[in-house]
Amino acid sequence: LYNQGIVTGITSTSFKPNQNATRGETAQFIANALNLDTTNVPNPGFKDVPTTHKYYGAIAALYERGIIGGYGDEFKPNNLLTRSQVAKMLTLSFDLQLAGSAKTKFTDVNKLNDTKTKLYIQTLVDYNITTGTSATTFSSNGNLTRGQLATFLYRAMNETETEDAFEIIDIQ
Repeated sequence: LYNQGIVTGITSTSFKPNQNATRGETAQFIANALNLDTTNVPNPGFKDVPTTHKYYGAIAALYERGIIGGYGDEFKPNNLLTRSQVAKMLTLSFDLQLAGSAKTKFTDVNKLNDTKTKLYIQTLVDYNITTGTSATTFSSNGNLTRGQLATFLYRAMNETETEDAFEIIDIQ
């Protein structure tokens, strides 16, 4: 992912996979993975993300596509992201077919009240994008690490490339 320009390090020599991912860098990595135009995008109007902000283009591009939202008139690019939040972002970003059942193998997810969140997480399971933090735990409210984000992106990109290849084969 680094060689493809999708992810960047904290410094030129350090990725820090165990460091928590921020909303801003997650937006940037996803925009890079989708190869989105981040220069010709309408301003979403977040007062904490001026057009000069490092992640402005990625945030604006993902907002325009309905993949991310804000907190009123703020995006909070330096806030941390949870694993359940990235499940939604990845499902929407890669146009994954939403799971048909909210019952998952993860006991912590089954206890959640939000059915839509359960479906986003199950979607990642269905596409083999996540295996959880253990065999029966997803850690939906846990902070997403940079390493987990890279893994999720890699798997999502590979999964959707495979689907596209099958669609081409079916047409021929």
